Amino acid sequence: MIKNKNIFSNGIVLLFLLQLSFNVQIYAQKNKEYLVTTYGAVADGKTLNTKAIQKAIDLADKNKGGRVVFSKGKFLSGSIILKSGVDLFFEDGAVLLGSTDPNDYPKYEEIRALVIAHGSKNISISGKGIIDGQGRALALAVDSLHHTGVKIDPNYNYRRLRPSDGRGKLVSFVKCDAVKMTNVTLKNSPGWVQCFEQCTNIVLDAIKVDSRAYWNNDGIDIDGCENVRITNCDVNSADDGICLKSDSPGLQNNNIYIANCSIRSSANAVKFGTGSYGSFKNVTIENIQVFDTFRSAIAIESVDGAEIENIKVSNITAVNTGNAILIRLGHRNGDKPGYIKNVSIKNVKVRVPFGRPDIDYDLRGPEVDYFHNPFPASIAGIPGYSIENVTLENIEITYPGRASKGMAYLPLSRLKDVLENIKGYPEFTMFGELPSWGFYVRHVNGIDLKNIKLILEKEDFRPAFVFDDVTGLVMKDINLPSDKTNQIIFKDVISVNLDTEALKQKDEPRQNTFVLPVK
Repeated sequence: MIKNKNIFSNGIVLLFLLQLSFNVQIYAQKNKEYLVTTYGAVADGKTLNTKAIQKAIDLADKNKGGRVVFSKGKFLSGSIILKSGVDLFFEDGAVLLGSTDPNDYPKYEEIRALVIAHGSKNISISGKGIIDGQGRALALAVDSLHHTGVKIDPNYNYRRLRPSDGRGKLVSFVKCDAVKMTNVTLKNSPGWVQCFEQCTNIVLDAIKVDSRAYWNNDGIDIDGCENVRITNCDVNSADDGICLKSDSPGLQNNNIYIANCSIRSSANAVKFGTGSYGSFKNVTIENIQVFDTFRSAIAIESVDGAEIENIKVSNITAVNTGNAILIRLGHRNGDKPGYIKNVSIKNVKVRVPFGRPDIDYDLRGPEVDYFHNPFPASIAGIPGYSIENVTLENIEITYPGRASKGMAYLPLSRLKDVLENIKGYPEFTMFGELPSWGFYVRHVNGIDLKNIKLILEKEDFRPAFVFDDVTGLVMKDINLPSDKTNQIIFKDVISVNLDTEALKQKDEPRQNTFVLPVK
């Protein structure tokens, strides 16, 4: 009996050791390193390493995953395909350098980019290295192909002198799951810097984006993705900083968290849209620093039928930024307008300059083609389709003033003349000259404004607020300049809760009314 017991015990130990050995092998496979130099890559910034890098990725994929390592140096490459279980790891001083030859970027599953993934799982890009697309040189090379007749772009934009196709992106992941990017620097993209389309379970942490190489250099684009976390990122981009999109009907953006990021942009800092065919739900944005940004700190837009709801924005600080807040429901495309409801924006402090905020950019945002005074923040639906249930709380916006009737003038007797621009491209400038300097609110059902402080640096002849076709308005703790009267204008406003005791001028109760209804 004892002998048999020893045999049984020895068998258990053997099975344990075999299982342990198997687990170690699996761990080793998943964590095995594949140095791209081992497979022929040369870090001289001149040798095209596309095949060598792809060989390392394919071998890691064949062995059920691993880490493809870029050591210190510059590795020139065209498009590479990232596959399941593979981590692209960049040592400090390593650079993946994008080729400037358009022929090195063939489409893969209709994707054109330097780093591509399609249908992959458990993929990552990490390390302290750099992915540099050399985007300006690549974009100009694509442009020259059109003008020399080598490759005609049928949609070439002659007004803006830029190609519409062939530039590609720096990073493009489509229909992937369990995506992680950490610590890397992404720079000089020919188009969007990084785009995640129809992906799930995305973590982007401590990424630095420095891309002002060419037009449409969006920093981070999320297009129809679920369970997304973007944290601790530093974005400097020649287009929208962090942009949530839904470029096709049915695409859902759901459960998205954006926090602790710094953004500089020649467009909008954080934006929903412009492509807005699907939905944006359950989005939290907090602790965002914005500076030197041409357009809005926060832009929430549904113009193609998108459903937007349960949005929470808090702790936003923006300096030298063209506009604080834009919430826009329009009907540019789609069978019918979508909706925007249940939006909370709290703890926001913005300083709007008189001149353009991105004057020191080499790529600056496009100016409007009409005369105007400084624009207010806008919350605007369209007739028959109101934005619903908006809360603004603890908001402080400093405006430059200096409005002049000689520059542009839309008197309060002509509020009906403010453009609806139902099908227009959504921007805070889309309505033309506006009749207020602080907030313009139209076609809204349910809006609470609490502890709102608006500051003027110079004189402005317009009122602070204009509300037009608004139902269910609550205003509490409104702080406006002390020398102003008739600063809140109502047109077709129903059901108002106006806390007159809390309406203040620099902490002093207002001595005379400043609510003026107009027809």
